[in-house]
Amino acid sequence: MGKIATRVDEYVGERIRARRTELGLTQEELANALKISYQQVQKYETGANRVSAGRLFEVAQRLQVEMAYFFEGLEQKLESRPMEHGGKNRSTIELVRNFAEIEDNTIRSAVAGLIKSIAQRNKDGADILVGGDD
Repeated sequence: MGKIATRVDEYVGERIRARRTELGLTQEELANALKISYQQVQKYETGANRVSAGRLFEVAQRLQVEMAYFFEGLEQKLESRPMEHGGKNRSTIELVRNFAEIEDNTIRSAVAGLIKSIAQRNKDGADILVGGDD
């Protein structure tokens, strides 16, 4: 399952829990209304199990909300999370992908040190010559 899908599942689960508690229902009460176990409700709420469209429709009915309720605010939540690789452009993404392909720990360490050194020099305002013959 993709990382975005996982985050969506977790968000929907958070919204289920929020609405359930807002109505003063226990997990067991919601589970009984849905004819499932309270453990299944628990798994939905934590995002451990994905809620199918049909089940989400039932949950919405039992919790007296439109299905859209479970997705309100989702876009801002997804946008606010930084990308794991820290980049937003193709060159950064390619750098991270290629770096991950280096299997030799000594080389990985050397490349990481080189990048760190270049970044620090750049931050300090020093001129960086790349591929030039001095």
